[in-house]
Amino acid sequence: KHIVIDARIRPASTGRPVARLLEHLQEIDNDHKYTIILGKKDNWKPVAKNFSVVYTRFPNFSFNPLNQLLYAVQLYRLKADLVYFTLTPQQPLLYFKPFITLTHDLVMLKFARAGRLPEWLHRLRMRGYRLLLWDAHRRAKHVIVPTEYVADAVNKYHLFTNRKTSVMYEATEPPLPGQAIAPADFPQEFIMYTGSTFPHKNIDRLIMAFELLAEQHPELRLVLVGKREYHSNKLERWAKKFPFYDRIVFTGFIPDEELKWYYQNARAYVFPSLNEGFGLPGLEAMAHGCPVVSSNASCLPEVNGDGAHYFDPENVQEMAQKIDEVISSESLRKKLIDKGYENVKRFSWRRFTTQHLGLFKSLLEK
Repeated sequence: KHIVIDARIRPASTGRPVARLLEHLQEIDNDHKYTIILGKKDNWKPVAKNFSVVYTRFPNFSFNPLNQLLYAVQLYRLKADLVYFTLTPQQPLLYFKPFITLTHDLVMLKFARAGRLPEWLHRLRMRGYRLLLWDAHRRAKHVIVPTEYVADAVNKYHLFTNRKTSVMYEATEPPLPGQAIAPADFPQEFIMYTGSTFPHKNIDRLIMAFELLAEQHPELRLVLVGKREYHSNKLERWAKKFPFYDRIVFTGFIPDEELKWYYQNARAYVFPSLNEGFGLPGLEAMAHGCPVVSSNASCLPEVNGDGAHYFDPENVQEMAQKIDEVISSESLRKKLIDKGYENVKRFSWRRFTTQHLGLFKSLLEK
């Protein structure tokens, strides 16, 4: 049987589960033929003989009718028994063969902003997105989600998905390889966040919470790790109005050796997000022995378990208080580090992959 996996999302940070799935599938499945669809700039190469790659010029999901038509034609030519779209809604409206889809979250429905787009165009795009999302969930043979929280959200939004939704937990990476290297001008005492600065990540409230902490902790810095883009530049301009702005560090992109140093030396990793599908950064911090202070919103208690100290992400006072409790108590820090190591063990990329393979087999047998 022939399985096609649309892995255009693979190089992005949100594509990590797809990258790990491809690695592990090559190790455990010799029985099916796989064709992996990649974007033009992706240089990933398979090692297993039953895996091959084709490239496409079309973006991850497109509202352009011509793109929709031409991508559907490309898929039909592959003659797949099953297609797996790893980002909902990648599927073309005109592709009518069996497919399954991975819905990582429904964040766009609640938190999408116009950004640099005119408001009318943003509204039009959101209508297109809702249509494609409805179509994906309606026609998919199965919907894969990363947490019970997302399963519940999807099943409430589209009631018809109830009987065809499966939770497949993602996992974290082992600690970053190699020697940790301190950045040139490193802070002595700091809390950190790593990731994007989209509005739902709630970094504006983290900055406000840091301003409350900064008075009591004169040496403390806030380190925000993540590549520079529209949202981070806008956030940095906004942060300049605060009196302790000079103690906030926007690192931009940093190499893994520096990131490892930050994880190993931070007083705490803070994850203030309002909504996540899974929330890998908290687990990544735990794997490096960094105590985690986390939002109690969406799936984060489900994923972080006992390994985090929680706060209401909309309450700046409470966020500051919970961070303060952790950075001021060595016993609480040690407890969170130990619980974090234990929590990470609950998740496995191999299990994630065997669950996928089991679903592929059951659908292909029908």
